[in-house]
Amino acid sequence: MSGVRHRLTGRITVPLPPAEAFPLFTARGERRWVPGWEPSFPAPVTDDARPETVFQTHADERTTTWIVVEGTPGRRIRYARVTPGTSAGTVSVVLDEADGHSEVTVTYELTALSDEGAAHLHRFAAEYPAFLATWQDAITKALQAEALRAANPGPAT
Repeated sequence: MSGVRHRLTGRITVPLPPAEAFPLFTARGERRWVPGWEPSFPAPVTDDARPETVFQTHADERTTTWIVVEGTPGRRIRYARVTPGTSAGTVSVVLDEADGHSEVTVTYELTALSDEGAAHLHRFAAEYPAFLATWQDAITKALQAEALRAANPGPAT
């Protein structure tokens, strides 16, 4: 076993107050800004931010299982996540009010489950600041596109 563990923390800014920004960090809400993000739920769920909610995502030929372990709507959400053979750990998202927008702290605490997982985690850790910068850019672009659509609705059908 590799013994590799990383705790990675960074911040992004979302131009919405926490109550409005919070849904962007739920399983379904990330669809608004993450290309190809398609969570699947093994059991029906109405509130995807409710603790004990389970969902799965698929990327890079890997399946990750996520469980909401803690949540305070509009303030924070924490997930446990396992990608078999690669890594296991938690992801927390904490939103703080800052002059009408949200300062969002994102923390990944992951442990490698294999030597391959260790190599993957080392790359992830090295790229973490750039990874969060892509979140910042994608969220900003998605919100701008949504505002543009709201300001210029298409013809009624």
